Amino acid sequence: MPQTTALTNIAALVTNDPAQGDGSPLGLIENAALIVEDGQVAWVGPTEKAPPADTAHDAGGRAAIPGFVDSHSHLLYAGDRTQEFNARMSGRPYTAGGIRTTVQATREASDEALAATLNAHLREMYAQGTTTLETKSGYGLSPEHEARALRVAALSDVDEVTYLGAHVVPPEYAHDPDAYTALVAGPMLRECAPHARWVDVFCEEGAFDEEQCRTILTAGREAGLIPRVHANQLSYGPGVRLAVELDAASADHCTHLTNEDVDALAQGSTVATLLPGCEFSTRAVYPDARRLLDAGVTVALSTDCNPGSSYTSSMPFCLAIAVREMNMTPDEALWSATAGGARALRRTDVGRLTPGCRADVALLDAPSHVHLSYRPGVPLVSEVWREGARVA
Repeated sequence: MPQTTALTNIAALVTNDPAQGDGSPLGLIENAALIVEDGQVAWVGPTEKAPPADTAHDAGGRAAIPGFVDSHSHLLYAGDRTQEFNARMSGRPYTAGGIRTTVQATREASDEALAATLNAHLREMYAQGTTTLETKSGYGLSPEHEARALRVAALSDVDEVTYLGAHVVPPEYAHDPDAYTALVAGPMLRECAPHARWVDVFCEEGAFDEEQCRTILTAGREAGLIPRVHANQLSYGPGVRLAVELDAASADHCTHLTNEDVDALAQGSTVATLLPGCEFSTRAVYPDARRLLDAGVTVALSTDCNPGSSYTSSMPFCLAIAVREMNMTPDEALWSATAGGARALRRTDVGRLTPGCRADVALLDAPSHVHLSYRPGVPLVSEVWREGARVA
């Protein structure tokens, strides 16, 4: 018979279930307890009403939140882009061409080196409260190298794996991007589809245009993969509306939006995933989360952890930026970094702490989740539980 564990003496428990606690979107319960059974949440509520459990763990008056859901990262790579970052911070602007530096290093790296980099970042993320994450290929850009990156991810604890053959056009196809598009939508897709759940494209000037992206996403969908789109990061463009047209799970970045883009997101089911670490690291303009939220768009927050434009694995850091720079409230930012990320991954078992969900919990050295944005840069995550087991 499965053993039960009670987390008790929780000052404030964020469930993300309005039916719990105070009825707000965060479903906040004060002086709370949580019962874990067989890796899932079995019960939540006030401590004085908690049923008996086989073992107990005293939260010590700390706040508890759902583990962060990081729905956009690029962890399958090798090499270092320190010099590029240093140059950019000295006044040279970011361009998509920097990706090609990582492509060369990744192609030359062993499977073991790729796995070591991936797992090092996983440990960083767990320690900062992330318990569910997505990561992408996109630094191999050939059938052989894209497929082996996805195989490396499949052998790790990564929850969601995305095929991003359409990251940029590699140098060997620089004079024939349509031929590379055909490769990504054909032979490369056939190699990669068995190892991924999602198909992604970088819809941007200097990367892939609207028709190239439509070709790749449509082929991916026919192969059983679900679309996602890097959309409207560097300029206004068709990416967001294409994502909505193809019922993509998410349109990611959403930095440059027209009224038509916002209306399309509000009328569809595509989540707008905002990546403030990228704007921070490139000194670019931040997306206006308030505009999206006020229009009724579902918003997610993610790190975009990658070696070029957002080399952070810290969801608390991104949450604090979103509150400070993107006009989000502390409650909205936390919801977007947990339940919003789950929606971007079309998951109902994570991002919440309510019966039947995965027991992914982060305890904070603070009495309230508001401290995540109130005390930016402070390592407040003190314990992390994933599927009912402590991982940090």
